[in-house]
Amino acid sequence: MEEIYTEIDTLGKAKIDSRIRFRMFVNDSERVLYRVNLTDVLKCIKNGREPVSFEKAGPRRKIYFDPSKTRCAIVTCGGLSPGLNDVIRAIVLELYYIYNVHNIVGIKYGLQGFIPDYGHEVVDLKPSRVRDIHQKGGTILGTSRGKQDIQEIVDSLERMNINILFMIGGDGTLTAAYKIYEEIKKRGLKISIIGIPKTIDNDIHMVDKTFGFDTAVDVAAKVITGAHSEATGAYNGVGIVKVMGRVSGFIAAAATLALKDVNFCLVPEIDFDLYGENGLLSALKKRLMDRRHAVIVVAEGAGQKFFNLKIDSQSHENPKLGDIGRFLKEKIEEEYKRENFPVTIKYIDPSYYIRSMPANSSDHILCGYLAQMAVHAAMAGKTGMVISYINNQFVHVPIKEVIKRRKMLDAHGELWMAVLQSTGQPSLKNE
Repeated sequence: MEEIYTEIDTLGKAKIDSRIRFRMFVNDSERVLYRVNLTDVLKCIKNGREPVSFEKAGPRRKIYFDPSKTRCAIVTCGGLSPGLNDVIRAIVLELYYIYNVHNIVGIKYGLQGFIPDYGHEVVDLKPSRVRDIHQKGGTILGTSRGKQDIQEIVDSLERMNINILFMIGGDGTLTAAYKIYEEIKKRGLKISIIGIPKTIDNDIHMVDKTFGFDTAVDVAAKVITGAHSEATGAYNGVGIVKVMGRVSGFIAAAATLALKDVNFCLVPEIDFDLYGENGLLSALKKRLMDRRHAVIVVAEGAGQKFFNLKIDSQSHENPKLGDIGRFLKEKIEEEYKRENFPVTIKYIDPSYYIRSMPANSSDHILCGYLAQMAVHAAMAGKTGMVISYINNQFVHVPIKEVIKRRKMLDAHGELWMAVLQSTGQPSLKNE
């Protein structure tokens, strides 16, 4: 059985009494089970193993950092996701009003902001600066992709006298966060590194749900409604909607379940054929002959074999993908024209529109919780960890564990079974 790391590193003993007004403190001994299935728990006990559990998140009675002398930094990295501004705002307000930490800076344009050659200025983050930002999409700090020199980043943290760094990002960002944490530890510095997992695809290991996902599903469902209207408005009408999901099909699956208008859901985890008796083209034609309209939802990472691309689902790099949505449109038109079978196709790709949207109410709430729990952990001297949401509770998970692999849709799990029941689609494989 694979070892799961649960121990959270600290910068030292927390000795300062917390003066926050709310007294619902959490002890480090309070744990949250990773798996709540009683059968799994009993199996662990029977085999003489402790069931895997994580440290519960929340305010500690004793804190490590003196608020009056603490300097914090916030950085956002990677692609946009609904809720980024919410997290920035909530961190600032929690630090400023709850812990009386007034020295907070924002790092511009991701990890580039730490590298002197780029010349990006830092942003002074006060409550007045972040007052209304949660109503807007994107991130007021800007973002970037690409590797930056870890030693230069830590040099910059030292020069700026940063005590706490909040890193908001996905798999690649958290991998960089772990390397920064290791370099800080190697130098013997007292700098806390706290990760807040961000990916619209919801594909981060050991995190049940990431912020932005609910908003993405919400907006995708509205787009699917439009595609369904287009499809039913034409004879043999087909609506194709491409959504985010490079290696994981959670948005496609959830948006499919949000409505009962989708007939084919294509995701990276489930292989499908295009041609042949059981391929997509044959199944789609049968659907059109029966009902005269169809809706296809496809995740951007699905069907990459048609472009001769082999995607490493566990790589921390974002793969370059072929445009599966446009490919399907062209192949359907080409095949049905050859068969003299009339078809009208509308292809919609709302990906960048969805990414840049403000968060919905559900994500507003999640972002607020994540930010608050991140601040509590940081002030207590925790480091090298992320705030995770597991079994409806917030916990501390070591970054080392989170970046082991990407979370993927289970081809035999309840979610995919529900998708199959909702769509009625066959296997789409000729085997």
